[in-house]
Amino acid sequence: MAGEETVGRLGEEFFTPGGSSFTAFVAAHRPELLSTRSPLPDGLRADPDRVPHGTTVLALTFRDGVLIAGDRRATMGNLIAQRDLEKVHPADDSTAVAFAGTVGLALDMVKLYQVELAHFEKIEGTAMSLNAKARRLASMIRDNLGQAMQGLAVVPLLIGYDPSAPEGERGRIFGFDVAGGLYEKTDFHAEGSGSPYARGALKKLFHKGMSRRDAALAALQALYDAADDDSATGGPDINRRIFPIVSVITEEGFERLPEPETEELSREMLQQRRRSPDGPTAMV
Repeated sequence: MAGEETVGRLGEEFFTPGGSSFTAFVAAHRPELLSTRSPLPDGLRADPDRVPHGTTVLALTFRDGVLIAGDRRATMGNLIAQRDLEKVHPADDSTAVAFAGTVGLALDMVKLYQVELAHFEKIEGTAMSLNAKARRLASMIRDNLGQAMQGLAVVPLLIGYDPSAPEGERGRIFGFDVAGGLYEKTDFHAEGSGSPYARGALKKLFHKGMSRRDAALAALQALYDAADDDSATGGPDINRRIFPIVSVITEEGFERLPEPETEELSREMLQQRRRSPDGPTAMV
């Protein structure tokens, strides 16, 4: 009857023409649902020793596309909060995202980003370009700036396969800062507390035209170097059978390397480290 509250029916906002951004829609009608709303009062900072943080993630291009990988450790101060955290996630069939920083907010941001890309494609009837995907993620990071200034920062790493790019350059890597700054990276990049050591390893191991297997081994070597010098980064855990997550994007789309393959490559890398504890030397 007229005047009675309807149950189970969509509100008028769902039938009002608008933009293609799911985040903007939620911000306009149910902003309290967004994870970018700070849980802390103004002027108060989070205690980093009480909030799980994740590191380290990296990406590198190879002959057929682009690879992204991450260790599995999350820390709270000097404590290991989680040993099997998944920091690498598909965003859609041709894009993947990994994160360093505050775990809870990062996981929410990844889920929201996945919905954002799917919502755009359903509304517009076509997928975003890779450049537009990178800008959209930058905007979401910028929306989180208030929490970042309170100590709850999230720094993602984005990769994608761009079929419009010249052959051999279709695997692309994007880095960000906590304020939403967007930077396209060449060949390889890393984020997180272990990233200086991972980038140093990739600098000596990376070369153009690597196979998928060589790129995966280089990523595992770089994560090992990061864990060797950064206590917040975890190396392969043979006893618990916990190994880094390695995923690739090629013309065929997103693929996470099966765990048996990652385990085999990790064991091969550890055998190399027994013979040469400081890792392989740079190619000349």
